[in-house]
Amino acid sequence: MVGQDDAIDLMLTSLLVGGHVLLEGVPGTAKTLLAQAFAAALTLKFGRIQFTPDLMPGDVLGTNLFNFQTNSFVLTKGPIFTQLLLADEINRTPPKTQAALLQAMNERRVTIDGRDHPLGDDFMVVATQNPIEQQGTYPLPEAQLDRFLFKIIVLYPDRDQEREVVRRHGHRSAMPRLEDFGLKAVADGKLLADLREQVMRIRLSEELVDYIIDVIRGTREHAALEVGASTRSANMLASAARAFAALQGRDFVIPDDVKILAVPVLRHRLVLSPSAEIEGLTPDRILGEIIDRTAAPR
Repeated sequence: MVGQDDAIDLMLTSLLVGGHVLLEGVPGTAKTLLAQAFAAALTLKFGRIQFTPDLMPGDVLGTNLFNFQTNSFVLTKGPIFTQLLLADEINRTPPKTQAALLQAMNERRVTIDGRDHPLGDDFMVVATQNPIEQQGTYPLPEAQLDRFLFKIIVLYPDRDQEREVVRRHGHRSAMPRLEDFGLKAVADGKLLADLREQVMRIRLSEELVDYIIDVIRGTREHAALEVGASTRSANMLASAARAFAALQGRDFVIPDDVKILAVPVLRHRLVLSPSAEIEGLTPDRILGEIIDRTAAPR
């Protein structure tokens, strides 16, 4: 992967705290390849659902089918029974099918015909959506968006990075296969479990707890926002800051961790007022203002 270092860091942060990620970017920015390579490098079972308008909840979760030989119902598992699930173009399916992911993302289990089926601690959803197409899409409900730890904006690479992509992959027109790169796993399930234990022990001072709360409450008081961030988002920001600090080699959180993560954690949880939309304001710009005027501990 070239030019996606920030996205990779955020995906690792999300994985270590049991979060999910929404990737937003135009077609051709390697969102699918990123998810595939991420799963392969961490020995995660990879599954993919191509969301379409006619997709039904049963197509995602699976269903119980009657087996005439055994005279009993047998569960035919859907693609959600995996570890890293790529929900490709998630906004192309109706809210009813989008809602099939809610329980899985929140509880890491699904209920089919009254029976619970666990998905495991490594279950992670990486969803993608295209920001420029509106026809045939369904905006994600606020309850769905709130389940994603991060919304990552996948931008075009800069000129040097784009040149490197073409130099490496310009001899093929189709998406490259991971097998062609000899990608080797660098972690397994045991290591990921150990890392999660380490993250839980990262120190978050009382002053930084107050700082996180001040940032969250600042979104509820800003005149340009109709709806601010939830209490769940405060917990998510705190846990993400712990994992991010661990990835930087520290056993304590600093204010800069919170500042870096506040935008990807909160940008998809805010609802702009009509006047703010008319003025062309964006959640990122408003969050920048809130962070700038919120006193950080020293």
